Amino acid sequence: MLIHPQFDPVAIHLGPLAIRWYGLMYLAGFALFIVLGKLRARQNLSTGWQSRDVDDMLFYGVIGVIAGGRLGYVLFYKPVYYLAHPLEILQLWAGGMSFHGGFLGVLLALLLFAHRRGKRWLDVTDFVAPLVPLGLAAGRLGNFINGELWGRATDVAWAMVFPQVDATPRHPSQLYQFGLEGLLLFVVLWVYTRRPRPMGATSGLFLVGYGACRFAAEFAREPDSFLGFLALGFTMGQWLSLPMVAAGVAMMTWAYRRAPAP
Repeated sequence: MLIHPQFDPVAIHLGPLAIRWYGLMYLAGFALFIVLGKLRARQNLSTGWQSRDVDDMLFYGVIGVIAGGRLGYVLFYKPVYYLAHPLEILQLWAGGMSFHGGFLGVLLALLLFAHRRGKRWLDVTDFVAPLVPLGLAAGRLGNFINGELWGRATDVAWAMVFPQVDATPRHPSQLYQFGLEGLLLFVVLWVYTRRPRPMGATSGLFLVGYGACRFAAEFAREPDSFLGFLALGFTMGQWLSLPMVAAGVAMMTWAYRRAPAP
């Protein structure tokens, strides 16, 4: 049995300023987006991608992640609470972000980017999709450092006790999600996009891959205490992931059916 290291959530103290590990993980995710995006831009110059496009997409994406992630958490997880306390919606420092909300926010931000640059939206999302998983991995590592979003009780050999919760051995589900939604999905998408693919296929594969990985990892993750288990014993994360998988399968089917025969 392992014990969570109980990291200090503040990485650096600079007088009254506290730089938190979770914020640093966001910065790491954005930095990885820039590095990998510029690499992909160099590999895809024939399709009109340039290094400056990556910088601009990150700007749009950051706005989408923050606004969508917060509003998604408010609407998907605590609508009644925030209806009664609307001013707390702006208190981002208090925590509360939703991946699925952030994902929708990014899609809208990239739609605006595509419109302003005269690009097809699916070309943009296909370009961005392989750049996302390592940022997700960084976020899950931040969750682990903070000792939040812990797993369900278990007796597996690598079970971990989170002392801030209780003395029960639990799945280190943050690390499962780090490996599945982050590392595994990155490798799959990066290898898949080494060859030209039909427009929309890469975006569809991201939806299928993330939705499936998140759905599987949720079986080890403790559901939110204020929601618990929902219909069929699934969590909110699982119910939000199922439409992603369905949409991804539909997109890949559409993409390959409309692609010209080799």
